Amino acid sequence: MEKTVPKPIKESESKKSEGQTPDAKKEKVPESKKEKKPEPKKEKETELKKEKAPEPKKEDQLVAEEENKKKRKKNSKEEILLVGRTNTYDKAIEKELDLCEDLIVQKKYESALRRFEKLLTTHPASPRARLGRANALYYIADEQRSNDLLKSCISAYDEVAKAPNCPNEVLKEAMIAQADRLRFLGNSMKSISVLEDLNKRIPNDITVLRELGVTYLIKGNNNAAKPIFQKILEVVPSDGHAKVHLGFILKSETKYEESIPLLTEGIATEEEGTKEGKYYFHLGDALYRLGRVEQAYEVYSSAAKKGFFLSKWQRSLYNVDSLTAKPWWTPDSAKVAKFIKLLEDNWQVIRDEGVANMDPKTGSFVPEVENLRESGDWKQFTLYTRGKRNDANCKRAPKTCEIIDQIPMATSNKRGQVKFSVLHPGTHIWAHCGPTNCRLRSHLGLVVPDGLRIRVKDQTRKWQEGKMLIFDDSFEHEVWHDGDSFRLILIVDFWHPELTESQRRKLTAI
Repeated sequence: MEKTVPKPIKESESKKSEGQTPDAKKEKVPESKKEKKPEPKKEKETELKKEKAPEPKKEDQLVAEEENKKKRKKNSKEEILLVGRTNTYDKAIEKELDLCEDLIVQKKYESALRRFEKLLTTHPASPRARLGRANALYYIADEQRSNDLLKSCISAYDEVAKAPNCPNEVLKEAMIAQADRLRFLGNSMKSISVLEDLNKRIPNDITVLRELGVTYLIKGNNNAAKPIFQKILEVVPSDGHAKVHLGFILKSETKYEESIPLLTEGIATEEEGTKEGKYYFHLGDALYRLGRVEQAYEVYSSAAKKGFFLSKWQRSLYNVDSLTAKPWWTPDSAKVAKFIKLLEDNWQVIRDEGVANMDPKTGSFVPEVENLRESGDWKQFTLYTRGKRNDANCKRAPKTCEIIDQIPMATSNKRGQVKFSVLHPGTHIWAHCGPTNCRLRSHLGLVVPDGLRIRVKDQTRKWQEGKMLIFDDSFEHEVWHDGDSFRLILIVDFWHPELTESQRRKLTAI
């Protein structure tokens, strides 16, 4: 909050406030007194009084004052230097540091690394040289796709943090970069430790708090992230980045009413870190779950116009451009006809293994954990995920996995799953969208009682035992179970038929 600085009061105004006019203290002098001259003796005394020199200061007092002046001057200079990136130690080699950093800007990473390392032989305590070396190592590691170099880079950032009198800007850059590289290697706990240490060294810095909060979210620790974003909003109530993240957390806690204003206000700021489809996704979903359906679709339409979604119906976030988009597919259009036949021909074998694993003693089926149920009971038993076979689970359903192993369009799908899904009576699955347009989802009906239906976009269909339904789950879909016994299906995700082998290889797993 800005302090309101009061305007200086003029002397005349000050006197008026005390009940005096500007001339109030000037006495009216009689003419006789005006003309009367002061006696010479008194005048001489007054002049002597005015001209009386102060007592000379002692020598030690003068020395102390001079030292204090030097100290103040030094501290002032140091403070100015520490505000930026260059401390007093680095000031002597500032030009050389600038030249080395320019090499990184020019993408001459090897040259920059050599120059920084040479500089460190003569100036080993230089924070900027240590940082430059770490940055150069990172870019070389990225070019060579080398995890070993990346680990060296992480160690180099640690050396920056140990540099004496390291300016805060350099310290922040180094430790935030170190935390980011650790996250990339999957070491979120170490990343959090680095950021917690940085937060102690530079308390309540908004950039540091943001990084720490986001890292806790990546780790899945919403409870630790929540007070961090609340703290940011105490310091900066208008911070859009904190609002969208806190709104997301509250929405995940099903506190829809509380999440909506935070997500709405945060998105409206258009600050860095707020312009992402996931915040529109969660805002629309919160509105939808409160029955404010029209408002939800207004949010989705707005996001689609801004390029965050493929359409208001197709709200996946990890997409490949120009893939054919339609809610329902046939085996031929999906180019999986022979695989569909294989599954349908063996549906009873698959059904029997699925039913056998429904026995609670097996512990095979586990509850859905994505907060997609409004009501009821929904459990899943996963055989493949992200293109990897779950060998332990496949031992419980060996015949099913033997069949699936013959379907490379499914087993290699890094953005898909193969799993049994059981839905119990009274279950309603909220309208939702899958994460990517790179796959087509198929459902093989195994046990299908009456009273079940699935909507994809604006078309509703029903399952049949021994038959496959194929749809693009990046489109909005919703499920109701109004029957009186469980429904069991096998879910198999295929690659989208228009993806090339090269594209499939390059896609990250989801």
